[in-house]
Amino acid sequence: MDSLDQIFIRLKHQLVAFAPQAIQPFLSMLLNIAAIIAVFGLLFALVTVLERKGLGRIQNRRGPNRVGPAGFLQFAADGIKALIKEDIVPAGADRLLHFIAPFVLVVPVLLAYSVLPMGRNMVAIDLDAGVLFFFAAGAATELSPFLAGWASANKYSLLGALRAIAQMLSYEIPLVLAAVPVVMMAGTLSTVQLVDAQAGYWGWLPNWHVCTPWGLAGFILFMIAATAESNRSPFDLPEGESELVAGYFVEYSGFKFALFFLGEYLGMFAVSGLAITLFLGGWHAPLPWLTFLPSWFWFFAKLLLLIAFFIWIRGTLPRLRMDQLMNFAWKFLLPLALINLVVTGLCRFLPGDGWKGGLLQWLVGGSILLMAWWGLGRFLSTRRGWTKRTYRYAE
Repeated sequence: MDSLDQIFIRLKHQLVAFAPQAIQPFLSMLLNIAAIIAVFGLLFALVTVLERKGLGRIQNRRGPNRVGPAGFLQFAADGIKALIKEDIVPAGADRLLHFIAPFVLVVPVLLAYSVLPMGRNMVAIDLDAGVLFFFAAGAATELSPFLAGWASANKYSLLGALRAIAQMLSYEIPLVLAAVPVVMMAGTLSTVQLVDAQAGYWGWLPNWHVCTPWGLAGFILFMIAATAESNRSPFDLPEGESELVAGYFVEYSGFKFALFFLGEYLGMFAVSGLAITLFLGGWHAPLPWLTFLPSWFWFFAKLLLLIAFFIWIRGTLPRLRMDQLMNFAWKFLLPLALINLVVTGLCRFLPGDGWKGGLLQWLVGGSILLMAWWGLGRFLSTRRGWTKRTYRYAE
């Protein structure tokens, strides 16, 4: 099965070998870029249809079912509509900033994919500080909502931009802190080495970071913060239709609106890929007798599983208020992420190896994290002193 596992690597090497030696590095780079855009662009198209179908089932309706077999060509119809739709720019808008804002969202997200190992030997750039590069590239996307909201000359766009900036800055801190325990225990910032550190099995249990108390807590915190960073429900306040019409891109139409749509989904895929790399073993199989399947299969299988989680959450949870969103970030996620750092350091120096050491980590670290989770939750729930609601009806 090694030939199937490395089929894309060998195909790339064969294509590069046909070119003159002087341009082979540039051709290799272009092939990497083309592969990332093609694979995740196609994934974006399919996920939009699957999400609409999934939400339709959750809401007791059919979803797209007219264009193509079972409605799966709906993305093509939507793409054509976006391309031919009129591009309307408000008269008072800053035309230059209004034009470049969608590209500022898409380009940094595509850069973040370059350090994600999507299979054995399948990483565009193996940087020693790959995790740092990912967060640095992702932080650049925060400029896009600000440019869009400011350049549109619309009060709803500006309010949506301010919400987006506040939310992204608030949740980026616990997002980064949730990843720090993995770096502490693995001793590296390289995404490739982080995946290698999760190789092997304890009997039938995979040696993944999520199978530790600090890793499980970090994964939960990471996914919550990632949901907010991706502007997904219940953290979709920057695009609150009932309050801000459509948020910071209310004045966008046609292909520029489609780029915002594309950028948000690509960001969700990218942060899910980093969660897989940090906590879920990367491209490693979940069970030892499943290693015969290609490594890239397991990466994308885990990615689709996390995408299904995002869709499920969107279809089941209501939107938070702005004060609830900010309180949750600063008074719950941030303290819990800092406590998890302390627990990680404690687990690092606990005595014992093998299953005994793992059991001791779960007893000590798990107890501290559960008490912290319960205490912070109680603090937030009793802080406001909620009273019983009294309903009054017309006589």
